[in-house]
Formats: sequence, structure tokens, C-alpha cells
Amino acid sequence: MQLTAVFVPVPEGGYVAFVEELPGANTQGATIEEARENLREAVTLVIESNRELAEQSLQGQTVTREPLELMR
Repeated sequence: MQLTAVFVPVPEGGYVAFVEELPGANTQGATIEEARENLREAVTLVIESNRELAEQSLQGQTVTREPLELMR
């Protein structure tokens, strides 16, 4: 799976960054490198948070979980 990172320079200096395919995965950085590193962390946190919310909402239910691999 490949996601699209978008980096937008801001007039005050630095960059705002987000992932097109993952709402909530956004950040900023003084340099594009810092914004890129922060964005990787933001993506990880969003996925972990979504997983926790799903687990809580499904607590006590019988469900089937399996890996899902996305390919082009």
C-alpha cells in the first residue's frame, strides 16, 4: 500500500503536511524533512487510535479479523 503525502509551504515558514487518503493524518514542520518525519508519526498514531476505537466498539461481539493487503 502506498499513501500520498502532501507538503504545503506556509508564508510564515515551514510546511503543513497531510496524507490525502487518511483523514486526520496531518502535521507541520520547520523543514520538509521535519514535516515528513512528523507525518510518519501522525499516520502511525491515527492508525493505532482507529484500531483502539474499533476494538472498543466491538468489545463483547464475535468478529472475524484477518490481515488485508492492498495491491494495485
